Amino acid sequence: MSYSHIPVLLNEVLQFLDPQPGENLIDGTVGGGGHSKAILEKTGPDGKLLGIDMDAEAIEACRMNLDKFENRIILERDNYLDFKRLKEKNDFESLDLFFLDLGISSKQLDDEMLGISFLKNSPLDMRLGGEEITGGVSAEKILNSYSEEKIFDIIKNYGEERYAKLIAREIVKVRKEKRIESTKELVDIISDSVPGKYKHGRIHFATRTFQALRIAVNAELINLEKVLPQILEEMEVGGRIGIISFHSLEDRIVKRFFATESRDCICGPEVPVCVCGHQKRLQLLTKKPARASLEEMERNPRARSAKLRVAKKII
Repeated sequence: MSYSHIPVLLNEVLQFLDPQPGENLIDGTVGGGGHSKAILEKTGPDGKLLGIDMDAEAIEACRMNLDKFENRIILERDNYLDFKRLKEKNDFESLDLFFLDLGISSKQLDDEMLGISFLKNSPLDMRLGGEEITGGVSAEKILNSYSEEKIFDIIKNYGEERYAKLIAREIVKVRKEKRIESTKELVDIISDSVPGKYKHGRIHFATRTFQALRIAVNAELINLEKVLPQILEEMEVGGRIGIISFHSLEDRIVKRFFATESRDCICGPEVPVCVCGHQKRLQLLTKKPARASLEEMERNPRARSAKLRVAKKII
């Protein structure tokens, strides 16, 4: 299966990250290398890339797509949360640019063994890095072994699904009779759980549950919250962080972190005099998130939900 991932907001990434000759980039979700290729063209002749991705096919596609930069790139199949270890392992010294595109590739959506799409009948795996990178907790394991309360929490908190309680209850009911093993079985369970009118809304009735399980399996929000302060610590003064998110849960985490680190006092309003001693370390380069142009949305519909936030380290 060929690897396909059109880089979204590419012009905006170049505008706000503003890569300069000699600057080094870590791309924690390098994919096929679309964003990294454009940045490497700006950071030549000496700027280097440490590209990280959990998907083995993405790494191989990236290696081919960036072959003309082969002496300037290091590619690692791993989780971006481990970037500090990979940075040290590869003697990757100054970090000037850090980029994350948190979207799912077309290849991953189409992968029938991955099971993150409700449009195909696939095993319920959802581990974007396979067992080697992501670990042993698949979507199937969550659905068949987690308590009803825990399944409800995942669907409610990670999917913002209004019928989470009904869906969790039906999952537990069905699994008493038969192990839930395929995406089709899960879609049928969701269909049996939600009101009829909900099945004819703007988005597919299974979207939020599938999103929630994928986020839980891959610890997507937990990893994002953990990595942001580490990026800030590792980055050179003057370095820029750029993150593209595709749903409100991710964007909220990035927005909150950038907001906190771009102001001095973070005491609550109930404290009349600052006692925290916090110093702002970031300057916001995007006051509001950059969004795709109408032209890009027509060319690439998945760009409609993309939001780019960029900040610069000042101390």
